[in-house]
Amino acid sequence: MKIDHSLPLEYSTEQNQINILGFWIFLGAEIMLFGTLFASYFTLVDRGALGPTGKEIFEITPVLIETILLLTSSFIIGLGIHAMRIGNKKAMMVFFGITLLLGAGFLTVEIFEFIHYVHIGAGLQTSAFTAILLTTLGTHGAHVTFGLFWGLFILLQVKRDGLTPETANKSFIFSLYWHFLDVVWIFIFSFVYLKGMM
Repeated sequence: MKIDHSLPLEYSTEQNQINILGFWIFLGAEIMLFGTLFASYFTLVDRGALGPTGKEIFEITPVLIETILLLTSSFIIGLGIHAMRIGNKKAMMVFFGITLLLGAGFLTVEIFEFIHYVHIGAGLQTSAFTAILLTTLGTHGAHVTFGLFWGLFILLQVKRDGLTPETANKSFIFSLYWHFLDVVWIFIFSFVYLKGMM
């Protein structure tokens, strides 16, 4: 394996560069998935039948908490990648750990939000609006859940193997995934919650 020391560690081998390109292609498919969910949401948002509307069920406090947690986690993982690039394994692991804790906090708030929706009668079978709302939020939440386990496995690998081209590549790709989830959440916050509260 030929290592190019003039490049950041995550790009330092040809295989690493191929892995990153492949992951960008994968994110393109993820954009299509969420694009389809958003298109379905915009089609069904006014199909509430006898069920509640967004204005009736959305509450700003949990949504702001979720947004702050996820935006902060995205900033923190950026610090983790910076620490990785300067070879500071300990700082990188701390920043990644904080990112995962913030992600877990986001997921906890979202679970309570889902319980609240079901409790007030806004379940999957209530209306087309509540079905697509919970499907869209649930798909994003499932991605965050997957990300928490993925990030944990990366932390364990970095702890065991140190900062190598392979662990740096995995860490960088994970950071791209985490930033992607943050961008999707910004769309959810803006076009689902804020628009729904108006």
